[in-house]
Amino acid sequence: MGAANLLASEASAYLKSAAHQPVHWLPWSDDAFSRARAEQKPILLDIGAVWCHWCHVMDGESYEDASIAEILNRDFVCIKVDRDERPDVDTRYQRAVQALSGQGGWPLTAFLTPDGEVFFGGTYFPPDENPWGRPGFRRVLMEIARAFREERDRIATNARAIREHVNQSLDEAKPGAVSAELVAAAADQMARLFDVRYGGFGTAPKFPHPAALEFLLARMHDAKGGLQWPREIVEKTLTGMARGGIRDHVGGGFHRYSVDERWIVPHFEKMSYDNSELLRAYLSAYQALGTPLFKEVATGIVDWVLEVMADKDSGAFATSQDADLTFGDDGDYWTWTLEEAEAELTAREGAVVSRVLDIQEAGEMHHNPKKNVLWWKQDPAGDDEWSVLRGALRKLKAARDRRPAPFVDRTAYVNWNAMMAAAFLHAGAVLDREDCNSLALKVLERIWSEAWDGKSGMSHVLGGGRQAPRGMLDDNVQAAAGFLDAYEATGEPRWLERAILVMNYCDTSHADQTAGFFDIANNLNGTAYLAARAKLVQDAPTPSPNGVAALVLARLWALTDQAEWRARLDRQVAAFAGSARELSLYGATVLRAIDWAVNPVTRIEVAGPRGEGPACAMHLAALQEYRPRKAVIRSTAATPAATVCVGTTCSLPVATTEKLKELLHS
Repeated sequence: MGAANLLASEASAYLKSAAHQPVHWLPWSDDAFSRARAEQKPILLDIGAVWCHWCHVMDGESYEDASIAEILNRDFVCIKVDRDERPDVDTRYQRAVQALSGQGGWPLTAFLTPDGEVFFGGTYFPPDENPWGRPGFRRVLMEIARAFREERDRIATNARAIREHVNQSLDEAKPGAVSAELVAAAADQMARLFDVRYGGFGTAPKFPHPAALEFLLARMHDAKGGLQWPREIVEKTLTGMARGGIRDHVGGGFHRYSVDERWIVPHFEKMSYDNSELLRAYLSAYQALGTPLFKEVATGIVDWVLEVMADKDSGAFATSQDADLTFGDDGDYWTWTLEEAEAELTAREGAVVSRVLDIQEAGEMHHNPKKNVLWWKQDPAGDDEWSVLRGALRKLKAARDRRPAPFVDRTAYVNWNAMMAAAFLHAGAVLDREDCNSLALKVLERIWSEAWDGKSGMSHVLGGGRQAPRGMLDDNVQAAAGFLDAYEATGEPRWLERAILVMNYCDTSHADQTAGFFDIANNLNGTAYLAARAKLVQDAPTPSPNGVAALVLARLWALTDQAEWRARLDRQVAAFAGSARELSLYGATVLRAIDWAVNPVTRIEVAGPRGEGPACAMHLAALQEYRPRKAVIRSTAATPAATVCVGTTCSLPVATTEKLKELLHS
């Protein structure tokens, strides 16, 4: 290891993974920028993640190459950042590189002035010139070092122009009229992007967009049998993903995205945030449509999370599971040659699996053409083949479990832990699984006791004694959303009180004076681009913090019936209504909040004794029923009674689950 590589003592798994490299890496810090200014050298900023395939490729090809490290150590100050640990840094430098090169992603490779301003950048660079026209990294480094020495004024001028562009792009607030017409127009725009043939939106590469599916599920329900196209989009997309290789048919859960339009070949990393949002979408669709496949998929996500991602003892969810084992591997753990499959199965099982899941001599993987991604090509023939297939899949899982497994990043980020806990509470109700509820509540209780500070909000990382970084809006609003789910699931007032405390903190520390929330707290002094605060409403790919904040405000209004929360909701959605109209698919989270603001809310109040009995059965029925814009309130009383209010119209009280279901279906 180079003497100046300071990453071995870092907590981040991504930074630790580079500790052996000959590059003199520094973590993101004021000291790193001070060194660049003192030595008058440009900065190489590498932003990546431990789950990122192309980050591993560039590490192996370039950052572990002694001759490239020699150039970097001589001519640059090198900073490495984990995008999961520092989303605030990633957001800003992604914008700058996108402005320069027209694309972003990971690894992000940016060249900065000693003050942290970007003047050149890209994503993956191969070490040397190549047939695909990508510039070789070695040559790029030499040219940038020369330009920095000889053309400093031109570089400074370019860097200032990029900085101004980034500062403008970070404010995504654009006011507009909040109306039912805006909701309908956004749904129409999503429909235009729908892939009629394979489901999903757009062409390859294909991402899941669960928030858009939830938004369209509400349109389907509101149409009451009128419009059929929202149902077609939801069903075709969820079915396409469920049958595709983007779903792990052996172990459950979903990979990050599909490289092809048919959902067959994925990028194999599995992210906590994708799986939490997909779990919610499949549960909602199962509630609304009753499709057995959607329940099966949701159960598979839950089982994978419990087996691989959950720390049940401490109450935490891991961040990600890597795509690969080593540099040069491309999903080998997840894929099968025909010989590998046949070695585990009887001839009958092998025949059924090969036909249903398309295991052939020639597979889909370019680096090893014999490797097959398992995807659902056709259904088994009859009940007998279904049971054969299930037995065969159990055998394949047992065999895969014997393989060395890709790395799981056990860092527990507050925002993604809150998202998974909220999804698990949804699963606890819809799948009637107490194990989901108990783990979710344990995680949320831990977030409250360990991550929350009344003066500085939520920390970004749960546990490990890590207080930094803090001051990120996403951690606060996702925790508040999770607390509201806990309140609806348990009826315990402390969860509502906690959500209110968090949102009041956001109002003092993140709110803009005009409207909307900044992504980092107003008491933070940022280095370089972090001096600019961002007001983000685009889902990229996680739900946008301002969209989540708007949904929390909508739910607080529905749950408390207090005018103050309605006024705050109206201010929030008005600030982004113009952006929502333009973003459409990519603004689905804030569009869901606008839906709450313009369409009737269903408020279900269940009173009665705690423990077993009719009130508890009605409470569970209220949680299990699909209604868009639903708020469930559970209170204690001597006798069981439930009322349903839709908008300003309320029912008479009912005392049985059957009567409550009749009300909800009427």
